[in-house]
Amino acid sequence: MRESARVAVIGAGAAGLATTKALLDVGAEVVTYEKGDRPGGLWNQHNRSGLSAAYDSLHLNTSKSRTEFTDHPMSTSWVDYPSAELVAVYLADYADTFGVTERIRFGATVVAVDREESGPHRGTWTVTCEDGTTDRYDAVVVANGHNWDPRWPSPGYPGRFSGVQMHAHDYRDPDVFRDRRVLVVGMGNSAMDIAVDASYVAASPVLLSARHGVHIVPKYLFGRPADATGGAIAGLPWRMRQRLAETMLRLAVGRPEDYGLPAPAGGLFQNHPTISDTILHRLTHGEVVARTGIERLAGDHVVFADGRTDKVDTIVWATGYRVTIPFLSERWLGPDPEKMQLHHRVFHLDDPSLAFVGLMQSTGAALPVVEAQAKLVAAHLSGTYALPAEAERRRIADRALREARARWGEKRPAMRIDFDAYVASVPRELKTGRKRLDAGASPFVSRLVPPQPRPATSTATTDEVTA
Repeated sequence: MRESARVAVIGAGAAGLATTKALLDVGAEVVTYEKGDRPGGLWNQHNRSGLSAAYDSLHLNTSKSRTEFTDHPMSTSWVDYPSAELVAVYLADYADTFGVTERIRFGATVVAVDREESGPHRGTWTVTCEDGTTDRYDAVVVANGHNWDPRWPSPGYPGRFSGVQMHAHDYRDPDVFRDRRVLVVGMGNSAMDIAVDASYVAASPVLLSARHGVHIVPKYLFGRPADATGGAIAGLPWRMRQRLAETMLRLAVGRPEDYGLPAPAGGLFQNHPTISDTILHRLTHGEVVARTGIERLAGDHVVFADGRTDKVDTIVWATGYRVTIPFLSERWLGPDPEKMQLHHRVFHLDDPSLAFVGLMQSTGAALPVVEAQAKLVAAHLSGTYALPAEAERRRIADRALREARARWGEKRPAMRIDFDAYVASVPRELKTGRKRLDAGASPFVSRLVPPQPRPATSTATTDEVTA
């Protein structure tokens, strides 16, 4: 019988929980490191990790039927777009239901992950925590998320601003904007939510500034969750889906330009749309007012690119997040983690015993994607799925990057995936990996124990993983 792999999972958010569950399903020995004091990661506003950007009004931007784990459906009594608080409860229940919680080391901040390059444990991984404790593993799965390290404008704008500046990461409730003149910079989901929240308490209409526009998709189209409509046409080529979806969107709500917003910089399914029912309502009522990009800061005023000047007390920079993996060196991440290529957006090209779950930017929900990635990792580490040879992995990654650039340009192309296409691809990849085993490819074998002889009569294993 094959020895179980010993695996470290870093992070107990949705990606880490799904990975831990999948590894337990195949009998792996798992230790999950979590900086905070509870499961749920960034969804839990009260996690002591201090990394969560969840705010009081935050709700899912994808419907529950398209967001839930297949192994753990959300309650049928919940609304289509549950609150962040409910999602945190859901993730905690998932962890308890599948025995994941007891595998988590809470309050464990990982500061270094290094591969043993020589000696009897060559090729294994050492994980070091902030308190100085270390442990050794056959494999490491990085699931620390990438929406926690705020990205501020760089370079900054000319001039000086005398008011309050904050990043969207630090926003919790609208009281901070009461009787203030507020400018929100950005066009993403957080920017729209914050602008709407602020518009009910601010001293004057909230200003919403962006150099480039995005498509704004309401949460319901024609009486159904908008992403359910997208799912119905998921089997079509993305260009055809794009034309159909853009036509439906124009019929339902018009164009962003009709509301005074800048035109989208790219087509739907290329640049990430903003999902909001409320922003268009506040724009049409004049409680939120669109502005062009910022030209410069001038004390208690902001000068915009079209020459308009407004007095502002508070600027909220809803300018996104950097990908930060502080415990891995440049040897593994390269100069920019956003540009790191992976096999199937999971396995490191130099050593697939280092894997990443959730290091992607999806056109849809994250949970089904990380669940699929977790099962791919578990199949590999249990020896029931064989990867392609290294040269083929690199060819596949290069082809994926070319295709992503053709669709998304240079905005994080290495991280981009098409939600429906990716989730559908994982069961096929698992099946192909089992065929590689049958053809004689070598499975993953634990390096912390003496290697076990393979049965002479067959290269297949019985502990298969299904997608």
